[in-house]
Amino acid sequence: MASPEEAKLETFMQWLQANGVELRGCKIKWCDSKRGFGIFSEKDVSDGVMLVVPLDLAITPMRVLQDPLLGPACRAMFEEGDVDDRLLMMLLLTVERLRKNSLWKPYLDMLPTTFGNPLWFSDGELKELRGTTLYRATELQKKSLLSLYETKVKDIVKKLLTLDGNSEIEVCFEDFLWANSVFWTRALNIPMPRSYVFPEMQDDHDSCIPEADEKSSQVKKSNNLTKEVTCNSYTMTGETVWVEGLVPGIDFCNHDLKPIATWEVDGTGLATGVPFSMYLTLAAQSPLQNDQEISISYGNKGNEELLYLYGFVIDDNTDDYVMVHYPAEAMNTISFSESKGQLLEVQNAEMRCLLPKTFLDNGFFPLGTQISGEDNKGKADQVCNYSWSGQRKMPSYANKLVFPEKFMTTLRTIAMQEEELYKVSSMLEELAGPERERELSDTDVQSAVWEVCGDSGALQLLVDLLRVKMMDLEENSGTDENDLDLLRKALIIDSQEDSKQCTSNLSIKTIDSEEPKLMTRNKWSAIVYRRGQKQLTRLFLKEAEHALQLSQNEEEVTSC
Repeated sequence: MASPEEAKLETFMQWLQANGVELRGCKIKWCDSKRGFGIFSEKDVSDGVMLVVPLDLAITPMRVLQDPLLGPACRAMFEEGDVDDRLLMMLLLTVERLRKNSLWKPYLDMLPTTFGNPLWFSDGELKELRGTTLYRATELQKKSLLSLYETKVKDIVKKLLTLDGNSEIEVCFEDFLWANSVFWTRALNIPMPRSYVFPEMQDDHDSCIPEADEKSSQVKKSNNLTKEVTCNSYTMTGETVWVEGLVPGIDFCNHDLKPIATWEVDGTGLATGVPFSMYLTLAAQSPLQNDQEISISYGNKGNEELLYLYGFVIDDNTDDYVMVHYPAEAMNTISFSESKGQLLEVQNAEMRCLLPKTFLDNGFFPLGTQISGEDNKGKADQVCNYSWSGQRKMPSYANKLVFPEKFMTTLRTIAMQEEELYKVSSMLEELAGPERERELSDTDVQSAVWEVCGDSGALQLLVDLLRVKMMDLEENSGTDENDLDLLRKALIIDSQEDSKQCTSNLSIKTIDSEEPKLMTRNKWSAIVYRRGQKQLTRLFLKEAEHALQLSQNEEEVTSC
């Protein structure tokens, strides 16, 4: 007897075939409770094209606006600005999940019912994120989504279901939350040919394509989206229109840091024989082993972004980063806040910055993660050019300072003392002229602030910000060594079966200090993420403290 996964997969494969999808050298199969379904090699293909999906099957805003049920109501709301293109797709997913006879059912049944992003965390799991940027972001996002559901989505979905004769179906927030997570975990930014998005440019081609029978298992193709609606929604580059959407089939590829495949769009049919299609093509030169998983890359993303969007993390992620920001509310408490605020506005100041792990390889204590050939050259030249009088020399450590100059100029401005602010104002007044005949640029202000203030004040402020961040991270969960100890002992539970197996294994007597700890996948992900944040914050704090000491030493020498 077929398992539930096998039964769903068989129905889905029939649905894909009915909608023109071609699996040429691959198959879709169940991986495990962690990864769900994935795509695996099945046979060699000479051209490397493993999977071809017609763009007509993609879930895009155009598809929603042309849908027989959703289209008319959604088009009116879209043109009034009540919904945007992303919400259109989430509405379709929500409604089609609830409809009794949805044509999308074979696809929707294959999708996860829960997700690993923090929106789906239990209260206990979410507490593991306290002190991180992601904790507050998750709280705000969930509040925003709940408000959107209560004020808009619930009524729209009920209206659309009533139009379909399903007024008795109950709608709940979890339905919309599910649709939101499906979109963010699976949507692609698709470079569609202009002639496909604007079918009137390809009348001859369109006349040759029969529309699908609505009563069959095929999904009816979308066309004739008005140019006005499209221009308001998408980014155009020459003959390409970038459209966000979900592509059933392609979206079952899992992520890997060393992907063996990538996806492309075939507008002409020259690559695949299927015009207006998306296809999966091998990127690796070496032949695939039979039943090898075909992975793609979701991009070079840190654990914060991976967990927030996709619901997973990578241990020891080389693309990890930490965010440092100066709180906007703190501006009201500093001296001369109004004057400093004006200077920050002229400079187009950035109140926050991302500090990738790779920055550290240009610093005083390199980690060795930097790609060969990359360096921090240009930073010293930029700083050096700020001094128009030559009175402030370029610091000896300039090429080792890993913190972005844009953020450093913000901190220099905020940290200015009264005397320094007076000197900066005087320099700028002199530069502007008695009649203000010259308009001051952001570079003018940055130069004046650098010449008067140097780095010490900014670096001291940066050290303070990083220390506060470190305290917040460690307040509820201890040091990164504490986290490492938890991860060493972790036995991860992905399902009820895992829980039973782990509990059985733990019945064997062990030394208390070495006893494994049962842990959900969500909790494990949270600990991996927060440990990375603590590690990076500590390393950047070490860089800032060392730079501050050097800066103070050089200024003491200069003053003598």
